[in-house]
Amino acid sequence: MKPVSSFTEDRVLWQDFLAGEVRAFEKLMAGNFRLLFRYGSKFSKDRELVKDSIQDLFLVLWEKRGNLNPDAAVKPYLMASLRRLMHRQVSSRAWVGGEVFQEEDDYFDIEFSVEEEYIANEATVARTRQLQNLLNALPRRQKEVVYLKFFQELSREQIAEVMAVSPQTVSNLLQIAIRHLRTHWKAEFLIFFLLHFLF
Repeated sequence: MKPVSSFTEDRVLWQDFLAGEVRAFEKLMAGNFRLLFRYGSKFSKDRELVKDSIQDLFLVLWEKRGNLNPDAAVKPYLMASLRRLMHRQVSSRAWVGGEVFQEEDDYFDIEFSVEEEYIANEATVARTRQLQNLLNALPRRQKEVVYLKFFQELSREQIAEVMAVSPQTVSNLLQIAIRHLRTHWKAEFLIFFLLHFLF
């Protein structure tokens, strides 16, 4: 979990940004660009679209900073805003005859960025790849819930905000995903996976 001090720093940075401090705005953008790029890349393979969307997002935030919620949780707020912006951009491109990048249930890849020194042997590598393939076989919304819960460590309420669904829907999607994993995966490794990401 993110340390309490980090949440406090985020809150102070957000408040300074809302007050119009350019350095806070630059720090907010620099500090969240990688996170947003990884998340945006799960909706489109077009890297330039993702980068442009992030830049557009921060331009809109700067322009509308006087009307933004001063108590927003920064990380989920930025992720939710990017998700909505990209959805609108992809929809508008399709409307004017542009390429439709991905159908809703087609694309949302979960990748493990495991450093080689942490992988003890080939069996672990094989299990990691098998788990990644199993996760990526889930429907897109289930994959997104798993990603936000276990990889981004967001709460149920924060995930609901990002995905624009109810907290109960988040719980349902997560339960269905875990049930699917339990059915198709050895119990002991699923327990390892859940313990690794939950605690």
